[in-house]
Amino acid sequence: MNIALLSRAPNCYSTRQLAVAARNRGHELTIIDYYQCYMRINQEISVIYYRGEPLPYFDAIIPRIGANGSFYGCSVLRQFEALNTYTINSSIAITRARDKLRALQLLSRKGVGLPTTVFAHSGHDIKDLIRMVGGTPLIIKLLEGTQGIGVVLAETKKAAESVIEAFYGLKVDFLLQEYIKEAEGADLRCFVVGNKVVAAMKRQAAPGEFRANIHRGGYGQEVKITKAERDTALLAAKVMGLKLAGVDILRSSRGPLVMEVNSSPGLQGIETTTRKDIAMLIIQYLEEHAHPLNPHQKFEG
Repeated sequence: MNIALLSRAPNCYSTRQLAVAARNRGHELTIIDYYQCYMRINQEISVIYYRGEPLPYFDAIIPRIGANGSFYGCSVLRQFEALNTYTINSSIAITRARDKLRALQLLSRKGVGLPTTVFAHSGHDIKDLIRMVGGTPLIIKLLEGTQGIGVVLAETKKAAESVIEAFYGLKVDFLLQEYIKEAEGADLRCFVVGNKVVAAMKRQAAPGEFRANIHRGGYGQEVKITKAERDTALLAAKVMGLKLAGVDILRSSRGPLVMEVNSSPGLQGIETTTRKDIAMLIIQYLEEHAHPLNPHQKFEG
């Protein structure tokens, strides 16, 4: 197959592993910086250009679109979709998962376990918002945050009120979320490919830190998840429409609770922890589900 990997970080671990896995299985893989793509659209044929040249036909796309590049990255991906190119994650699924509030609304509608979350436009009802999530401590999350950035633990009512007022003053969108004490600073990262959880790890926050993200100093260990946790991860990915996802789950006294569904999950932490070649599993999934057309077909300029 001729595979395109949309990524702005050609030297990052995930990109390199996917490239190696594809080439080891006899495929061609081209890494494309989607910010350097541009599109010509008319009634006859739409063409995607990259660094001044029309791109060739690709059998499949692996989109690794960063949170900061969601709008343009998904616009480029939509153009590939318009050309009937198979993509492991669709543009609509990625944008759905990136919108934290929309994602929670969709998960809630399908009965997926979630921490109690509140969202409001103004700060007139701060005391009521705090009460709704069970009081303090509580979590405050920016809607645009990633890798633990923009996530604050407010341990007292006064601290919560101060942070909420500051965020309202900055005119940024954020959520208030229930703090799950029994999780003890740990979460589960369940890596979904297709309709399987192919790997799972427990991420434990570093001492003095409440965020379990590896990027924030947390560490991972391989873990055996329960059937309920596996079912929750698969349902969450399905609700988002993602075939490739990292589903972050908290273990609570009322069962598994989904924190987030990541459409471009990193491979380094999960592969290092579980010693599984997940990049190879992703390529194998493409082999099974992409439907190559004429390999000599080119987009016409």
